[in-house]
Amino acid sequence: MMALAGAMTVPALAQVPEGRQRGEAAKEDSGIPIPPEANSITKHELTMGGQVIRYTATAGNLLVRDDQDKPNGSIFYVAYTQDGVEGKNRPVTFFYNGGPGAATIWLHMGSFGPVRVITQSPEATAPAPFTWVPNEYSLLDKSDLVFIDAPLCGFSRAVGKGTAKDFAGTDQDIKAFERFIIRYITVNQRWNSPKFLFGESYGTTRSGGLVAALQGDGISFNGVVLLSSILNYNIRNPGYDTEAVGYFPSFAAIAYHYNKVKHTGSIAEWVEQARKFARGPYAEALQQGDKLPSAEFNDVAAKIAAFTGLNVAYVKEARLRISAIRFRKELLREDERTLGRYDARFMGWDPDAAGETPGSDPSDTGISGVYVGAFHDYSQRELKYTSQETYYLSGPGLNQAWDFKHRPPGGGGPRGEQTAPDVAIDLADTIRKNPRLRVFSANGYFDLATPFFATEYDLSHMSLPAKLVGNVEYGYYPAGHMVYLNVDALKEMKADMVKFYAAAQHN
Repeated sequence: MMALAGAMTVPALAQVPEGRQRGEAAKEDSGIPIPPEANSITKHELTMGGQVIRYTATAGNLLVRDDQDKPNGSIFYVAYTQDGVEGKNRPVTFFYNGGPGAATIWLHMGSFGPVRVITQSPEATAPAPFTWVPNEYSLLDKSDLVFIDAPLCGFSRAVGKGTAKDFAGTDQDIKAFERFIIRYITVNQRWNSPKFLFGESYGTTRSGGLVAALQGDGISFNGVVLLSSILNYNIRNPGYDTEAVGYFPSFAAIAYHYNKVKHTGSIAEWVEQARKFARGPYAEALQQGDKLPSAEFNDVAAKIAAFTGLNVAYVKEARLRISAIRFRKELLREDERTLGRYDARFMGWDPDAAGETPGSDPSDTGISGVYVGAFHDYSQRELKYTSQETYYLSGPGLNQAWDFKHRPPGGGGPRGEQTAPDVAIDLADTIRKNPRLRVFSANGYFDLATPFFATEYDLSHMSLPAKLVGNVEYGYYPAGHMVYLNVDALKEMKADMVKFYAAAQHN
């Protein structure tokens, strides 16, 4: 059982650079007014497994600066730190969602924070009143936690002469997060604490580049948790069969879940069969392209159908290449239901049962209301934090304006700057330079946004020395993109995190 104690509000200002008063920054720059670094501090306690953890919640903002040392961004964060524990002995983990251009409301209110929302997953959660409860699977017993809203998302804003162009890009975003983390560990005297990154979705892209940037500036991390990864955007380029192969085991797992295929054994065993087919006969057939003999075409189509639950004729019409968006419409077509993109356990309805693609994502629409409502209620009632600003789930126009160009460590090697990021290169470079760095890749079997087989490919092609290959670990859960929506999966992942954090601090 758990308890969340009543909160005591202690408004406070974060430290500012020596010699600079709170209003001075605003006077020296034209443009958007620069707010002071300020926060709301509240006291709480959480009971986990019979242990009472007393902790401080800090909701506020820190300023980040441009190359001319002028404030150009105000970054909102919520930090949870255990009371009575010396910082140098206490790990600190930085959490963020993805997008790009998404706020961190999902990880904050659903995963390993001290509270979590109650959803009716995989059914759509009913409207208000919503419920949030003490989180018995929180990581607060293992680490202090800092949840960060990306620039221009949540309550984070451009300030001074800062503009969207300063933040709307792979490398621009990495630079902003690096400067925030440096500011945070400086203000809070956490330079000597064990440090971890925890990113979800595009947040894993950010983590790959961010841990390399931090390492380049002499800030070594103990561990990186990648939840539902997209590390290499180049696989999305048209004309290649990489995506078709990468999604295939996910299709098999989902067909298993809905009993649309004949199978024996566990889902892990079924998925392993799908992996072997995908990297073997399936990949070999696709590589032949238009020269694939008709007999082999028919044989492979039949096997695809047997793994995915789709009609053989449909597989042939798709020329053996099943896109995720079509799979979401086709698997349950006879039931006139569609599947969620982020989590295929969610089912929806479309107005046109004969259509080719779903009209919406039930795994998105089914949870947005509870997360948004519960976050605002929690932040105002418990964190005592209010703002006149709009809380943006997604930074306005940020995703559409994103500059995906990326320069890996060392300038990108012989190919130079990448037109789309492949941060597995960054991650590999960091592991070689910091051979104590450990990486945990968490994956949902039913995720149709970032398929686990593609993640496995990227992480197993980092050209690591044999001695360092074991630095990368994997976890698989009966859930989708947001593994924590399945509370049983959250419990499993917490157990994996306990082992991972212990290993990353004592390896």
